[in-house]
Amino acid sequence: MSLCNVVDRTFLSDRLPYPYTEEDADWWLGMVTANDGNEGLWRAVVANGQIVGSISVEIIADENRTVGSVGYMILTPFWSQGIGTEAVRQICEIAFRELALECIIGEIFPENLASARVLEKNGFRLKGTSEGSVVKGGRVIDIKVYEKRVT
Repeated sequence: MSLCNVVDRTFLSDRLPYPYTEEDADWWLGMVTANDGNEGLWRAVVANGQIVGSISVEIIADENRTVGSVGYMILTPFWSQGIGTEAVRQICEIAFRELALECIIGEIFPENLASARVLEKNGFRLKGTSEGSVVKGGRVIDIKVYEKRVT
């Protein structure tokens, strides 16, 4: 629970409640328990035996069930150490295999250059910009959409 209250939210969607309460954590853990391996994959990001973030690939709920969306957060002191890059590499490998996905997308705020590098290092290619598709802090903003296809 403390991870979700201390993580830098600059580039996170408003989907993550703040403050993050025990009720939020209970709901999240129940959802993950019920859906992991079926509707997506959810994992802790661990470095040196310490949880430093979280990562998921969730199947996009539409008629095309072969596309997933990757999302991740890493605590600020662990940025720029390759941890996010490795976490994305591992979860994509697992998601392609276990969820039978053909494509994984990553959606990022245009200013999030570090996350763009994480995706690019993992073979994601910029697909385009989705204009006015996200609300963040009460503002409607654009996002860049990256994709990685199964190899």
